[in-house]
Amino acid sequence: MALAMRLSRGGSKKRPYYKIVVADARAPRDGKFIERIGSYNPQLAKDDAGRVILDADRAKHWLAAGAQPSDRVARFLDAAGVKERKASVNPKKGEPGQKAKDRAEDKAAKLAEAEEAAAAAAAAPAVEEAVPAEEVAAEAPAAEEAAPAEEAAAEEAPAAEEASEEKAEG
Repeated sequence: MALAMRLSRGGSKKRPYYKIVVADARAPRDGKFIERIGSYNPQLAKDDAGRVILDADRAKHWLAAGAQPSDRVARFLDAAGVKERKASVNPKKGEPGQKAKDRAEDKAAKLAEAEEAAAAAAAAPAVEEAVPAEEVAAEAPAAEEAAPAEEAAAEEAPAAEEASEEKAEG
């Protein structure tokens, strides 16, 4: 009979609570077990003493009897100092996948093109706009001075015509 040290889930929906049990490897996860040797409550803080409760003597006994711990239980046993666990090294763990790398390259290329276009657009119109802006600034006061003179002349002309008509009638 193959023995397994593993977690058996309990608790309600979205509120997990696990028993650390020794069971036949062929038994269902939450089914019949041989002995309960501890508990694990993931709802508690990581530094809380009640998060993992483990009977180290019984764990040593079942390890000697040939029970194979699951990955998570092996971590608990290592933390309790019962069984040394070899740390696995995965150098590609934090590395993004190929599609993510392709998307990042495309995004960087588009951003570089946009920056070049913006730089070109900012450099070219700045030179062209500098000259007309000065010319417009110089022309604007002259146009403003001319406009009031034209308005005054237009206002005086009807007044002169009305005066001449009154003289003719009178």
